Amino acid sequence: MVEGTESRPAPFDQGDRRASRVPAAQPSGLDPARPYLVLSPQSSVLRSRAVELLRRNRAAMIGLVVLIVVAAAAAAAPLIAPYGPTLQETGQSLKPGFWAGNERNLLGTDLQGRDILSRLIYGARISVAVGLTAVAISALIGVLAGLVAGFYAGRVGDGIMRVADIQLSFPAILLALALVGILGPSAFNVVLVLGVTGWVVYARVVRGRVLSVKETEFIAAAHAIGARDPRIIFRHVLPNVMTPVIVLATLEVATVIIAEATLSFLGVGIQPPTPTWGGMLADGKLYLRNAWWVSTIPGVTITVVVLSINLLGDWLRDTLDPRFRLAS
Repeated sequence: MVEGTESRPAPFDQGDRRASRVPAAQPSGLDPARPYLVLSPQSSVLRSRAVELLRRNRAAMIGLVVLIVVAAAAAAAPLIAPYGPTLQETGQSLKPGFWAGNERNLLGTDLQGRDILSRLIYGARISVAVGLTAVAISALIGVLAGLVAGFYAGRVGDGIMRVADIQLSFPAILLALALVGILGPSAFNVVLVLGVTGWVVYARVVRGRVLSVKETEFIAAAHAIGARDPRIIFRHVLPNVMTPVIVLATLEVATVIIAEATLSFLGVGIQPPTPTWGGMLADGKLYLRNAWWVSTIPGVTITVVVLSINLLGDWLRDTLDPRFRLAS
């Protein structure tokens, strides 16, 4: 550079402009036609929003704490239960609990002298296992049926929904009673029946979302590049319909717990001596005046757990549903 002259930036010519429009080179080993997961701040924003909503929603916070306690008690039942669930003590029949000074059986005993608290803890294992397993079966069947019925909205979709309408014409509990009566009362049959009879609600919700999602531009673009139907359904449509499924599955756990308790109360569910909350309700129905705790305590437990699940489901809906996010 000559002394006394100023350095000036090089002029921006058309070649530079054209070069600026050229996209950055793809990393080696990646297929440009294949979609990849790109991490964005949106996930962290949603996580922060969920935590903030949970902090503001005291009811949901209490429900979450209750469910954590129930799940932990169910998992550690052999460690924390004071007695075995089937242990019978002669001379301890229908004893009241701590309110009558009984420090040995805090929640009292039933007609056979079995500890109510121990049976509640072990019964939680049955309720949690049946609820989660049956909901998983229902969601799997219902989501698949809803995807097919919504994506192929012709004879195939109409046929699936007519089957759903036929099943809805039967009261759910009567249908479950009939099927368990045919198959026989057992834990496996109860889970199977509750799982198979609960798919309709998922299918109807998913079908409605698929009918709107499949009309969007990115689905049309996937068809235009020659993507096959299974790839479009499971890679593009399914992720966009999972939000209501998650909320619905959470709420359906409460419904399944009530259904299992109903079947056990009527004597066609899981059979004694396996402790179930519905069976404990049935054990004390004849002693409500003299030994109210035998039925009341399991009934209150079912109510609290179901209410906690519903409160948590409402929080999930407020967090995941974009309509509620925009409203707040």
